[in-house]
Amino acid sequence: RLTMDPHNSAQDVHRCDLCETAIVHSYCDFCHVNLCKPCVVDHISDGYDKHKIVPFPERRSTLIYPKCETHPQKMCELQCKDCNNISICSFCTASEQHRGHIFVQISTVYKAQKETIEKDTEELVNTLSPTYEEIARDLEHELANLDGGYEKLTTTMSKQGEQWHREIDIVINKMKTEISEIKVKHRDVLKKHLDEIKQTQSLIKQTLRAINEIEKSTEVSPTIAYSSKIREFSKLPPKIQVSLPTFIPKPIDREKLYSLFGQITPLSTATEGKVLSLIQPKTSVRELLDKPKRVATIQTGYEKLGSVTCLNDGSIWTSGMTNDIKCFNSKGSLLQTVKQKSWNYPNDIAVDSDGDLLYTSGATRTVYKVKNGQKEELIRFQGWAPKQLCVTSTGDLLVTMVSDDKTQSKVVRYSGSTEKQTIEFDDEAKPLYSGNGCPKYITENRNHDICVADCGAGVVVVVNQDGKLRWRYTSHPSVTKNKPFKPFGITTDSQSHILTADGKNHCIHILDQNGQFLRYIDNCDLMYPYGLCVDNNDNLFVCEFYKGNVKKIKYLK
Repeated sequence: RLTMDPHNSAQDVHRCDLCETAIVHSYCDFCHVNLCKPCVVDHISDGYDKHKIVPFPERRSTLIYPKCETHPQKMCELQCKDCNNISICSFCTASEQHRGHIFVQISTVYKAQKETIEKDTEELVNTLSPTYEEIARDLEHELANLDGGYEKLTTTMSKQGEQWHREIDIVINKMKTEISEIKVKHRDVLKKHLDEIKQTQSLIKQTLRAINEIEKSTEVSPTIAYSSKIREFSKLPPKIQVSLPTFIPKPIDREKLYSLFGQITPLSTATEGKVLSLIQPKTSVRELLDKPKRVATIQTGYEKLGSVTCLNDGSIWTSGMTNDIKCFNSKGSLLQTVKQKSWNYPNDIAVDSDGDLLYTSGATRTVYKVKNGQKEELIRFQGWAPKQLCVTSTGDLLVTMVSDDKTQSKVVRYSGSTEKQTIEFDDEAKPLYSGNGCPKYITENRNHDICVADCGAGVVVVVNQDGKLRWRYTSHPSVTKNKPFKPFGITTDSQSHILTADGKNHCIHILDQNGQFLRYIDNCDLMYPYGLCVDNNDNLFVCEFYKGNVKKIKYLK
């Protein structure tokens, strides 16, 4: 059974702190004491001149100003702007030291600082603390799943080892030792980062405690001395990206067992610096369906269908090896057709941030823009023919192109019609892309990586936004997918998956943002998939090159 203090129960009124029986009437704003009428006299009888007696409803409303160092009998109610905002009293304003200076009321400064403290408290509680907690949870989750990831690696190695003779066991054990050593480094990297995050979380909690003390207090000096740490905390720590090493099997050769058994990639650690935006879009995690399903088929009428691109309203633009560029709605009805000269069919199409159609013409070496049904020339090239293109998240245009002699290929970034960046060689001055006229479809991932499907070389090449090579993907071992890997279309989704069309093997490869193979889409009766795009709801649209159909596929939960 609960018992209640008769003086302090929730249903009781406030009582005097001195006599503890009478109903409170007044409050000392300096001593922070509840007082009834009779006890007011007793409280101030000590003759102390700092007592501030106010009606109880107006408690904690009196500002306690600092004492003037020059005139001890006066309180400082002003700040001098010309003297580094020092606190002064009214007598000081008439002194020679402050003649002609600008003064401001301390109460004004106090009020502004209180507002800053309130905003900082709200931001620390509602934004910064939860963000650091989320970072810490992600790192803890990654650490918790670390063993499982490495167990999959060692299992894969064991399965490969079962196909070899007994004499290669020593090689397998040696490689497992390397895996264990890399795992230790991997764990150390994640733990170090987690420790740094938790240290910052501790500082945030300390700051909140200090702010709470200031908020409770009516003393002016601590409030004025408050210095905001929001800018310091808003600069989030660099995001650690540590990818698991991979095991790449090789054919058996007893004379070179170790070198040919496989390869373990070194531990890859990348940091990504970022500053917290107070309004951040949250991307929900969506898992891959066990069995992707076709939800629609749009018949375009093309004999050879090469490209498809999505608009925000659910409609799609399509192009192929004819002079027509067609727009269909989600039900497959033809909405619009843009006609070119009979010999001038587009290499690729895209839609810019305004929803206007862009397309490349290798015949005229030009990128065109179609606005309100009118075609205009956007970029014209000399010595190079534009191939494929995409529009980035910042509105830039990325164009793959090949030299007229078909010996060189490159990617060029444009802002409008102004060239901003050229991507052609790696750090060893070797070409990133094959020098031929084969299609090189391009897309930008959500982490701003630039992904190119190099059909001629049979590889997906991914560089970061500075043009530095991140990784290459050359297919995934499969018994059923036994024809050469020739990637055509490429696209990305909200989860930073990279999807590329493997036309000759009639499937789609799904990779993560670090180039790790996740799965195939090969169950939707795809025949020679070519161009790809993903809409805002992560529906995949696939061009079937020879059938002329666009298939809409759901592959995420």
